Amino acid sequence: MMFTVKAWSKGRARSGILQIVGGSSCEIAIETPALLLSTRKGLPAFISPDLLPSLPSPDSHILQFSPLHFLEGLTPETMANCGGLHQMLGLHEYGFAAVPRDSIVCLPECNGTNKIGASFETPCGRLLIKSLEYMKMISSMKPNLWATLADEVPAWVSIKRNKNSVDRTVRWLDECIALSSTGGAVFGAIVGGSSVEERRRCAQEVAKRNVSGYWLGGFGLGESMDERSPLLNAVTDNLPEQKPRQICGLGLPEEVLQGIASGVDLFDSTYIYDLTIGGFALIFPFDQIERNVSDSQPSAIGGDQTKINLKATVYRKDISPIVDGCSCYACQNHTKAYINHLLNVHEIHNTHHYLGFFRAIRQAIKEGKFEQFRQQFIENRRHQIFAASLGS
Repeated sequence: MMFTVKAWSKGRARSGILQIVGGSSCEIAIETPALLLSTRKGLPAFISPDLLPSLPSPDSHILQFSPLHFLEGLTPETMANCGGLHQMLGLHEYGFAAVPRDSIVCLPECNGTNKIGASFETPCGRLLIKSLEYMKMISSMKPNLWATLADEVPAWVSIKRNKNSVDRTVRWLDECIALSSTGGAVFGAIVGGSSVEERRRCAQEVAKRNVSGYWLGGFGLGESMDERSPLLNAVTDNLPEQKPRQICGLGLPEEVLQGIASGVDLFDSTYIYDLTIGGFALIFPFDQIERNVSDSQPSAIGGDQTKINLKATVYRKDISPIVDGCSCYACQNHTKAYINHLLNVHEIHNTHHYLGFFRAIRQAIKEGKFEQFRQQFIENRRHQIFAASLGS
């Protein structure tokens, strides 16, 4: 794996290139900040493998998964015999990033964690995962990137519990590195809850280790937007600039922009999953961020002018696409009426739309206009949601 920072935008926001090698030894170059597509057992929940190529390339070519998903299926030995995820799924032109939790079905459970392992709520129930077990899964799956085991805690835990989480996470990092037999790039986990001091201490300790990048854990677990920026900055200010930073738990556009403003490079996409489950499709503008809010799609019935609810009965006979001019597979081939009937293909549009959002962010960074982009985007979102509330 190689990572190069290409541009800064008057602060911590940066754009770069992440290069990895896919399953067929093909090189994949991803521009950052980037969206990693969240998966269930290696595949997006609502996009079949034959439709993956319809997403923008190479933006969509890193798939994020949790090894814990596979506890209800194949054993590590079977996956190792298959040659890892690339061989098992036949996705040779894609990269895989493994993280302990996925923010949807494999959530950390701090009360069940102890000094020997991290506890998670999974589809198989609550499980205690030790470093040795975790590394057996990583070694058998052969991901391109993988984050070490972490003791993630919510924002409200005690000072003592927070310190213990950092000590455990650093110890597990050393254990995972010692047990590693895979060639994937190691991302050292950084925790610290709502404590700026513990976040800083953990970042400084992990930065001393021989890792390829950093995975910022414990976010999206109860901290407020106002609390989050100092915590993010305490981490990124203590990490080397030439290595990538990945984060879990920040999915909303405003949260993504907040993370990028602090120097984060890679994000998960559970936001897309949540929208799709609810029947929502994204319609917010990002390519012309300064255009008047009234230029947005006028009909946001069941939504808030940033998204529409395709389950609404008004769309049963609507033969227009989700967004006029959108080049995604769903908008090019299906109407709102058809999707209203099926409600199983519009994650293609949401993923396509959100990848476009990240492209617009990268362009703003390259032009040195990220803060202007961020402020205008958030202001437009507020106006759109307020306008929708007045019309409801």
